[in-house]
Amino acid sequence: MWRSRPKSTVRIHRTSSNFSCSSFKDIQSLCADDSDQHHYHPAASKKPSSIFHRVRAANAVLRAWSTRPTEPGCDPPELNSAPTEPNVPPSSSENPVAKSEPSISLPGAEKRIVVYFTSLRVVRSTFEDCRAVRSILRGFRVSIDERDLSMDSAFLVELQGILGQEDKAKLTLPRVFIGGRYIGGAEEIRQLNETGELKKLVERLPAAEPGVCEVCGGYRFILCDECSGSHKCYTEKGGLRSCTECNENGLIRCPSCSCAPL
Repeated sequence: MWRSRPKSTVRIHRTSSNFSCSSFKDIQSLCADDSDQHHYHPAASKKPSSIFHRVRAANAVLRAWSTRPTEPGCDPPELNSAPTEPNVPPSSSENPVAKSEPSISLPGAEKRIVVYFTSLRVVRSTFEDCRAVRSILRGFRVSIDERDLSMDSAFLVELQGILGQEDKAKLTLPRVFIGGRYIGGAEEIRQLNETGELKKLVERLPAAEPGVCEVCGGYRFILCDECSGSHKCYTEKGGLRSCTECNENGLIRCPSCSCAPL
C-alpha cells in the first residue's frame, strides 16, 4: 500500500486584495462588485432644471395673458401691437341692392330683333362675339334687322344716340334690341340663351319669312344706281361731286328686305 503523504507545515501568506501597482490602478474599480455602483443616491438624482422647461413655462405665461379679457392697461404692449383694420363701408359692388339702370328702348322695333354688329375682322374677339350672337338669334327664326356698322357709318351715329355714348372707344359690339327693348351685348345674350329666358323674349315676335332676299342675298345692302357704287357723280356744270343717294361706301339699303330702315 502506498504511504500517506504528510501535510506540509509551510504556511502560504496570502497577499492583500489591494493591488498597488500604479500601472493597473483602475483594475480594482473594474473588478469591483456591480452592486456597489448602483446604490441609490437621492442627491445625485436631482438634476438642474433644463432650458426647455423654462421656455415652456414662459410660453404658458404668454398664452395666459393672451386669453385674458381685453381691458385698457392690462395687457402687455407687445401683445397689442397688431394694428386693427378700420371699419370700411362696403363698396357699391358688394351692395346686394344694386341701382337699376334706366331702360333703353328703340322706337319702331317692337315686332322684331335689331342687332348692331360689325363684319370686319379687325378685332378678332369682337368679330367672334358678333358672329356668335347672330348665330344664336337666327336659330329662333324670327324677324331680325341686322345693322352692320362697317357697311354704313350712319348706324354708329344712330347707336350712339340711342345709348347716349359719344365716345366711340367705349362702344362695344354687338348690341341687341328685342321687341324695341335694349337687352345687352354678347355676354347677356349667352346667359339668357343658356337659362332659357331668351326663348321667352322672342316667342311673341312674328316668324321670319323663309329663304334669303333675292335682291341683296341677305347682305341688306345693294349698289347705288346713281353712282354705281363709286359714291361719286359727274355733272358738266359741277364736275365730280359726292353722291347724295348712298353712303360713304356707295351702298343703299335693300328695298326688298322685310326689315326696312327706321
